[in-house]
Amino acid sequence: MDVLMFATVAVLGFTACAEFGSYAFVHPVVKRLAPRDHILVEQGLLRTFGIVMPVLMTASLVLAVSYAARPDGAGLPEVLRWVAAATWATGIVTTVVVNVPINLSTLRWDKDFPPERWQERRNRWEWFQGYRSWAYLAAFLLVALSVATVG
Repeated sequence: MDVLMFATVAVLGFTACAEFGSYAFVHPVVKRLAPRDHILVEQGLLRTFGIVMPVLMTASLVLAVSYAARPDGAGLPEVLRWVAAATWATGIVTTVVVNVPINLSTLRWDKDFPPERWQERRNRWEWFQGYRSWAYLAAFLLVALSVATVG
């Protein structure tokens, strides 16, 4: 059994699905809530997703790079794995540069007296959440394609 291949597919798949599911199905509903409820839900999500996802995102990148770097020859599967790792890395960079600072400020907001232009900040977060979600999904699909190409 190829443990690295399995772990890479499983962890990237789970993480990409969690992020994409949040982006596509949870946050559109949250955006329609009244401001107080919107902020409460965002803060709650940050206290759950914000604990687990940094670990999974980082583990996914480590696995993607490890899987791409394995010495099993060149060709399309290897190219797909490297493109997947690079794509995943762009999602992490945007997360650290844009989403994390917004998340940290969101945790400090008073739900009854949100800061001015709070929705603009959340909209910026949403845009980069969308980018990250699509990047992670694409990276997972590239890894899956590399596995299918080998077998």
